[in-house]
Parts: sequence; structure tokens; C-alpha cells
Amino acid sequence: MSTRGVKFLEKQKIDFELIRYEHLEKGAAFAAKSTGFSLTQTIKTLVIDLGHKTYCLAMLPGDKQLNLKKIAKVCGAKRSAMVDTITAERITGYKVGGISPFGTQQKMEAVLDSSLISFESVLINAGQRGSLVRLSPADIRKSLNCRVEDISE
Repeated sequence: MSTRGVKFLEKQKIDFELIRYEHLEKGAAFAAKSTGFSLTQTIKTLVIDLGHKTYCLAMLPGDKQLNLKKIAKVCGAKRSAMVDTITAERITGYKVGGISPFGTQQKMEAVLDSSLISFESVLINAGQRGSLVRLSPADIRKSLNCRVEDISE
């Protein structure tokens, strides 16, 4: 099955490998364990509220936490907060646990944590629970035209 995220990458002619696993619980830790991939190279995609109905996507390693002050500063906002499940699903068009930065319903700025850029490949959600894509961080950056910044703690 092809997701909007997979179609987005195909349209951009990005080289990736689709990896499926049995999704029994949400989170990068479970995805990494299920695929045998390192948690430091398994990306979680978080939807952030920057205020004034402006949102961004934060992509960071599964073993790190987002620093809300850093992401706000990077995006030029006074403050930032995690969105609730309903808002995340509405603006991305994906279910929580399957949120991909590729092919989101609403176009928004995306920021990739700088700790990820040196890896040869990473795993990130393909747009459906239990589906990941393995690709290079450089290709994530290129396809989303995203910034690479230190946003984790």
C-alpha cells in the first residue's frame, strides 16, 4: 500500500526503502526495536504550535526530547508547544503514531535535528502506522527544504 508520504517521495525522485513492521504501540522506541534499527537513527516527527495558527514539524532522534525554547527560536516564534492529537491529525492528515513529514495535509516549515545529519541513513514514518522509510538525512533535507538545527536536549 502506498501512502501520501511514499507518493511524495516518489514524485520528488527520492531514493528510499519502505520498511513495514507490526505496529503494536506508538513511538520511535517500539519502531526501532521492531525493525532492529538504532533508536538514535529512528526519527520521531512532532507537530509544534508556534502560535497564531502557525505550526511546524520537528524531526528528532527517538532517544532525544524536543527543546521547545530552541524550536521556537529557530522558527522565529515567541513560544512553542506540542499540539494535541486531534490538531496533529487534522493538519497532517495522518494518525498519531504514523505522522510523516512528507505529504502533509497542511504545508508547514520543518526542522531536522542536527544530530541526524551525519548518518548514512535513518528511519522515518511513511505516513501509516507500521510503515517506515529508510533514506538519507540529506534526502529528507532536500525533499522538505527543511532547516537543520539543534532542537533537542
